[in-house]
Amino acid sequence: MNERVNSLLIYAAKCATGSLAVFILAALFNYHDIAWSLISVMLVLSADGKDSMQLALTRIKANIIGATVGVLSLLIVQPNMWLITLALCITVALCYLFKLDAGIRSALAATIIILLHEEGKHLWDTALERIIAVLAGCVLGLAITFVFHFRTKTGIKKETTNTHHQEA
Repeated sequence: MNERVNSLLIYAAKCATGSLAVFILAALFNYHDIAWSLISVMLVLSADGKDSMQLALTRIKANIIGATVGVLSLLIVQPNMWLITLALCITVALCYLFKLDAGIRSALAATIIILLHEEGKHLWDTALERIIAVLAGCVLGLAITFVFHFRTKTGIKKETTNTHHQEA
């Protein structure tokens, strides 16, 4: 199988694993608002296997920045177009400052997720639920990346070792 098809299958397996894990964990914890966790898992996962772990960690750090900016913005005023726009600009600036360029889109998504308010719910209840959902999704995405990355590295080492033993 060529490398491109193999990468596609691994990425699809990561996405399927992430989706199923969110649904299963949500059922176990009787949690119904899974959209933010699903989005966070998918934003952390990477199609490229070479730097998957580093990219996942970068995206998690960026998500933390985005969520922090979102929460701090809530302390200023009720979310409106000006606050959201300012929060997004601050998120971009902080990601650049901390050299997290590869995670900016994830950070922006986290900022928006925190700042968008559901009608009928208290502002801070919504923000707290979403922070937990985003962080849970990030951790789950990192765990999936680790499992697939570790498995791939171990498989490559075994395959290389077996090849060398057969040649000798």
